[in-house]
Amino acid sequence: MTRLLALILLILCAAGPAQADELKPGYLELSQTKADQWQMVWKAPIKGGLASVAAPKLPGFCTASAPQRTVVNGALVSSWRVRCTQSLVGQRLGLTGLESGFNDALMRVAPIGRPVQVMRLTPASPNAEIAALPNRAQVARTYFALGIEHIVSGYDHLLFVLSLVLLISGGWKVATTVTAFTIAHSITLIATTLGWIGLARQPVEICIALSIVFVAVEIVKARPEQPRFAQRVPWVIAFLFGLLHGFGFAGALAEIGLPEREVPMALFTFNLGVEAGQLMIVAAALTFLALVHRFAASFARTVRMASAYGIGSFAAFWMIERALV
Repeated sequence: MTRLLALILLILCAAGPAQADELKPGYLELSQTKADQWQMVWKAPIKGGLASVAAPKLPGFCTASAPQRTVVNGALVSSWRVRCTQSLVGQRLGLTGLESGFNDALMRVAPIGRPVQVMRLTPASPNAEIAALPNRAQVARTYFALGIEHIVSGYDHLLFVLSLVLLISGGWKVATTVTAFTIAHSITLIATTLGWIGLARQPVEICIALSIVFVAVEIVKARPEQPRFAQRVPWVIAFLFGLLHGFGFAGALAEIGLPEREVPMALFTFNLGVEAGQLMIVAAALTFLALVHRFAASFARTVRMASAYGIGSFAAFWMIERALV
């Protein structure tokens, strides 16, 4: 136990600040201010080198002013005033330097009087064509990928799903629990995105971290002869906390906006992507636990307890950190 606690403390000391619901490593935005003028903002994390190698790429008929640069939360934020003598419709915009193998970026184009378009830029496809209207298939692909990325790289949501898998046993219970979580976060995600309800982001992030601590404690206190309440009805716990996590998903989605004429498709595919990501996480966790039980059954409880202590410690650290921001 002493070694386990020492390992947890070492991990926590090495952990950097955790920002909840961060969707993208790079973010390029063009907002039209007049018929021939745009405001361009490029935000890239300094850590990892994306800020030093990637830069916006514009058509030849666009000229940009000298950039204004600031550093915000470990990211270099550059902004330009851009003048374009022609329409951007049908033109390819994107990033140079993304081909170097760095993470993906997101590009958001907001013209006057026309729908917002959101496109995903990758090392394989660092540029994207601006359409007169966003294509429905483009919207579906972009928001589905965003949903997967959000659940996989959103560590708080990921750890909550993993803690649910550690808490319960049995394929049917796992399936119903994850389904309850999905239904719940879909309700608050849709309601918040459409402006029907809303909560301040900081208290939501603190409570999300607290929800992970709660499940981790339930794992540690669980005994075979006396199941905890969360083990007897895990779908209730998953549903209640899922409502809370939905506010977090909505906060992340609000950062990039939604294409005005394709809101239902964007919401549906984002939710679908989140669900696909969750299923991948659950499948990987169940496979790992099955392998432990088969080849190292005597260590199964140790693995479960170590995982619970690690998850709970991370979540407690995030909860305190977010409360102090």
